[in-house]
Amino acid sequence: MPRPKPKRPGLIGKVCPETMRNALYDTREHGLSKKAAAIRHNIPRTTLRRYVTKFENVEDIANVTTGLSPNYSVNRIFSVAEEELCTYLQRCAKLHHGLTPKNVRMFAFSLAVANGKQMPPSWLKNEMAGKHWMTNYLKRYPLSIRTAEATSLGRAMSFNKVVVQRSDKIYKVDETALTTVQEAGKVVAMTGQRQVGQITSSERGALITMCGAINANGNNIPPLLIFRRKFFKNHMIKGAPNRTIGIASPSGWMTIEIFVQWLEHFISYAHPTKELPVLLIMDNHISHISYTAIKMARENNITLLTLPPHTSHKLQPLDRTVYGPLKAHYNSACHSWLMNHPGQCITKLYMTLPKY
Repeated sequence: MPRPKPKRPGLIGKVCPETMRNALYDTREHGLSKKAAAIRHNIPRTTLRRYVTKFENVEDIANVTTGLSPNYSVNRIFSVAEEELCTYLQRCAKLHHGLTPKNVRMFAFSLAVANGKQMPPSWLKNEMAGKHWMTNYLKRYPLSIRTAEATSLGRAMSFNKVVVQRSDKIYKVDETALTTVQEAGKVVAMTGQRQVGQITSSERGALITMCGAINANGNNIPPLLIFRRKFFKNHMIKGAPNRTIGIASPSGWMTIEIFVQWLEHFISYAHPTKELPVLLIMDNHISHISYTAIKMARENNITLLTLPPHTSHKLQPLDRTVYGPLKAHYNSACHSWLMNHPGQCITKLYMTLPKY
């Protein structure tokens, strides 16, 4: 059962000193009753009664300047300077060592003990700050309780300024996988329908690996398509982007031999020279760092720069900004083609009628 919130009047602490002074003046000088003055100035009657009692011995009520508003700092456990705990919590979260709500309450209790602060009895009994204090503290500062994402120690330690400062990018290369079975997206269907389907070419799609490279100006090298076949035929890349090259591989993935062939293709379009060398940034996949590839790069004025391990999720711009939109548009094109060609399916070579 959720913990009930404390009931408090909505105007507590919201009456400005000038309004309170005018209400006290009406009761003192004009003989207005406390109830009538509270209604006229929109002040809670109990609040006005308390202030009338507080200032009953003050003769010149019109010149009172202090004590006309509640002093909440009296009940505040930490001063403004000591509540720099917010900065500490934010820094811990950025370092992937954020404190849980219970740890924050325990830390607040230890901070109050260390500074000799007066605390409610519940703090001393539970040896931690109360839940109400935690709720109000989150309202006063730019903090919130968030669900953390699991981040491995390798990713957290590798992505830092010392490691990243070398990334003066020119060309970036990476592979991505495309399949003949697109992802089923969201569709409009009847409310309450138990199962909503979307037409695809088959249950499991054929995999095609694409290797692409883009430079810092946004120009791209014609892609390389890797088909999971034993032999390659020219008709496999019919309709592909201009000057696309295709290669067959039994596994369908990038290998050392295929990367060397792609490197030759890259050199023919990047035109690296001794005066204008090329920097090629890639990940640490085993197919990228063979002796043959490194030797070819050195002989053709190409500097190979591999990303530090466990940092491609932050440093690989192709994964973050290019391949995501590419796959989204690819899925959209597959949906559109299937809708315009009913009864036909998509294969890795061409569009054909399904076999029954």
